[in-house]
Amino acid sequence: MTLETRETVTVDVAAPVEDVWAHLRDPRLVRRWFGWDYDGLDDEIRQIFVDGPREHVEEADGVTTRTLTWPHHEVLTVTSRADAPGRTQVALTRRGHDALAPYDGLYDEVDEGWIAFLQQLRFALERHPGEDRVALSVLGLDAGDRHDPLLFRAGLHGVRGLPVGAHVEVTRPDGSRVGGTVVYRTAHQVGIRLHPIESLLVLMLEPAGHHPPHGRVSAVLSTFGLDEATLAEARRRWAGWWGGAPTTS
Repeated sequence: MTLETRETVTVDVAAPVEDVWAHLRDPRLVRRWFGWDYDGLDDEIRQIFVDGPREHVEEADGVTTRTLTWPHHEVLTVTSRADAPGRTQVALTRRGHDALAPYDGLYDEVDEGWIAFLQQLRFALERHPGEDRVALSVLGLDAGDRHDPLLFRAGLHGVRGLPVGAHVEVTRPDGSRVGGTVVYRTAHQVGIRLHPIESLLVLMLEPAGHHPPHGRVSAVLSTFGLDEATLAEARRRWAGWWGGAPTTS
């Protein structure tokens, strides 16, 4: 019987394949993009990227395909072409939903995690090559009802409807302003490149049908190269941005 698979996410990264592959195999480099900062991150990276997958490499007609395959049939495929040495494609495929644990037809948390992570990989390699990351996060916040939505309070109401490339102007609860550009958008996520400090804000939005009664919001901010004073200020503003909700960093 043929195993049904589906493409979960594909990103084109403007970076040489050697750099991309190293960021999938070296735990120190994986830390620059995978997940968010918390006490168990290093153990999780080692379990997933060192102990978990099987490697395979194929070359034909100027195309090199490297794969990582996990026992549960998730496959990460890294494709490069000899005639495009500065570009690499990374794709993640998973088993069909019929073969997975119960799925409500609305929201797959593993899918959404991989989408966010590979977008974070692309951002790290394209915007901050060679730099370590500090990732601030708030996870599973109540999205609020239609009279008091969390994204409205956070100054991000309406961002879900903006196209890729659109400019975003946010007024945070403390009155401070931040600008950005939408760099990707899916059914349940929005990625915004904030500037002038080059950082990536990823919003993951669980629908109410998946998590009644209002749904949930998770946010991850990937920062790079901030000095201690700037990072301390970023932490302070981050906590205030999300209403004093517990953060991990």
